[in-house]
Amino acid sequence: MRIGLTGGIAAGKSSVSGRMAEDGADVIDYDELAHRLQEPGSAAIPQLTVSFGDDILDEHGAVNRAVLAERVFGSDAAPGNVQRLNAIMHPLVYQLARRREQEIQHDGRAHHIIVHDIPLLAEVFEDLPFRFDHVVTVEAPCALRIRRMVDTRGMSEAQARARIASQTDDHWREAISDVIIDGSKPIEQMFEDVDSLMQRWWRDVNEE
Repeated sequence: MRIGLTGGIAAGKSSVSGRMAEDGADVIDYDELAHRLQEPGSAAIPQLTVSFGDDILDEHGAVNRAVLAERVFGSDAAPGNVQRLNAIMHPLVYQLARRREQEIQHDGRAHHIIVHDIPLLAEVFEDLPFRFDHVVTVEAPCALRIRRMVDTRGMSEAQARARIASQTDDHWREAISDVIIDGSKPIEQMFEDVDSLMQRWWRDVNEE
């Protein structure tokens, strides 16, 4: 069973993803794949420096993500920089995700639940080389998400609002989803919702 998992930034998606892994799912984290592509020597580095400048690299040749984020999302960012970044990164991330899924499917187990943890799933849904049995969205009120980013990620309120504005709105994420998880709940209650969901899906997989 292949699951798509998404959610607005700071809505609680990472917590849901971690709980799904504890419940036996194999999680392919697209943020992690993107970070791998920003390491020295990756296929993305030449394209990123052409588009955003050599000064986005640190002394080791890796992407300085804070510099790149400011270049793409900052108040002085050139129009179209988000689209340029996505055009470089997305095809390379999909290649890594397909490779990882193939590794999982050939690990000797009879049954798998594979979760594709994709922050921008709604934006790229039609372009993905995957189709999903279920799509899960984790949502939380905008004010709560801003507070989380300020408190835990060191962002200013303006930076947090810019990140939210760069993503599609809740309506489009919910439109592609058949499961909505409330990321504003106390984490114990949210985990109970995830556990119940995963138990049902494991029953479905094992009955096939």
